[in-house]
Amino acid sequence: MTTADSPSLPDLAAIRAAAARIAPHVLRTPVLRSDALDVLAGAALVFKCENLQKVGAFKARGACNAVFALDAAAAAHGVVTHSSGNHGAALAFAARARGIPAYIVMPDNAPAIKVANVESFGGRVHFCAPTVAAREAACAALQREHRAALIHPFDNADVIAGAATVALELVEAHPDLDAVIAPCGGGGLMSGTAIAAKAIKPSIRVYGAEPANAGDAAASFRSGHIEPVMPTATIADGLRTALLPRTFNAIRAHVDDLQTCSEEAIVAAMRLMWERLKVVVEPSSAVPLACVLEKRYPIDGKRVGIIVSGGNVDLDRLPWQR
Repeated sequence: MTTADSPSLPDLAAIRAAAARIAPHVLRTPVLRSDALDVLAGAALVFKCENLQKVGAFKARGACNAVFALDAAAAAHGVVTHSSGNHGAALAFAARARGIPAYIVMPDNAPAIKVANVESFGGRVHFCAPTVAAREAACAALQREHRAALIHPFDNADVIAGAATVALELVEAHPDLDAVIAPCGGGGLMSGTAIAAKAIKPSIRVYGAEPANAGDAAASFRSGHIEPVMPTATIADGLRTALLPRTFNAIRAHVDDLQTCSEEAIVAAMRLMWERLKVVVEPSSAVPLACVLEKRYPIDGKRVGIIVSGGNVDLDRLPWQR
């Protein structure tokens, strides 16, 4: 039974339905590997490259599933969300594919490149103060004005089901995997990864990865209740979001461990992925490999899948440039 304290989560059937629903709109992303990275990790790594997904991130999957799951009456009024990054662009992309408006609330200090990305997909940007309260108030006002459907960045069962299709593809294509690692911010991708991977292969180990400078999910995992995000400074800006009850419950139920890594390791891992895999990845995407390089998991000699969440990065401000 679903309650306010135990909100609904998708099961494998819902995840497979999501995969069918979004198939015409998203890419089945490639899996890459590198002998050099295997040696550094002491494990056989495969990288599921959602940095090559539509809009440059796995977020396209959840947004498309949520938008196309709406009935005609609900969809007619458009969709609304708050986002300073990939989810806003993804929702605009999905809404355009369905032919409905997307109202995207963004903080007034959002990088111009991210605002331009949302607008390039037809999103109608509304600025607000850079606080959670301001974002939620602006979304509520737009909902009242337009009767638009709220599509939360991660606190939404359809969004989680869409995100889970990344792991669905990875584990079904590589059934010999011993473990899978995903980055964790608000927990939508982490929840979906864990639910899908464990449903397909119960013996698989599922690990979460987070910057130590924004380690609230790891702390929550250990304490048994949601810990707040403290004021932080991490290069992995996509992972600063706090868990909510829906994602916290999924992580506690299905994730085997959640570890953190240093900022230095994130930069080193990001650069290694650019050099060895020959792909552009954002700092948040490098966090799982950073945890691996800092030996946070018992994976020596194991076969490990790593989910590369996105590749939207300011090329004029790379962390190894001075």
